[in-house]
Amino acid sequence: MHETASPTTTTTPVHPAVRPGHIHLRVSDLERSMAFYRDVLGFELIQNPQGTVAFMSAGGYHHHIALNTWESLGGPPPAAGHAGIHHIAFTYPSRRDLAIAYKRLLDHGVTITSLLDHGVTEAIYFKDPDGIGVEISWDCPEERWDYLDDGTLNVALSIPFDGASLLAELDG
Repeated sequence: MHETASPTTTTTPVHPAVRPGHIHLRVSDLERSMAFYRDVLGFELIQNPQGTVAFMSAGGYHHHIALNTWESLGGPPPAAGHAGIHHIAFTYPSRRDLAIAYKRLLDHGVTITSLLDHGVTEAIYFKDPDGIGVEISWDCPEERWDYLDDGTLNVALSIPFDGASLLAELDG
C-alpha cells in the first residue's frame, strides 16, 4: 500500500540565504541550446561530457544551467496549458548590466515578449530556442518598492516600460 505524508504546517521558514542552485532543462537540440545560452545570454560552457549534457555558468561557478537531450532529442516545445515551468529567471546586478543584456538580445534578433516593471524588479521576457520562457531582470532599490495598504510588499505589479529608457543606461 502506498502511503502519502499528510500535509503539515511549518512555522519555521527556510533559511533566508537559500537560493535556487541551478536549472536543468530538457532541450531538443543540445548544440542549438548551448549556442543560445552561450552566445545570446553569455554563459560559459564548463563541461560537455559525451556531448549529451552541457553545464554552463556565469563567473566560473560549477553550473547555473544544465542542458540535456536524454529524453527530449528532437522533441517539440512544451505544450501550452500543461503543468511545467512558466519561465526561468536570471537576476543581473544592476540596471546597466540588464541594459547590456537587453542590447545583446536585440543584436541577436531575439523576440522580446514583454518588458515589465514589477515594482521590485524590471524584467525582460522572451523564449529560448525550445520555447522555454526566460526572464532577465535587475532588483530595483528597496526605496522604490511598492507596498499595499496593509503594509505587505506588492509583487504583483506588471507595468510595461519602454526599452529605450533601459538602453539609455548605455549612453555615456
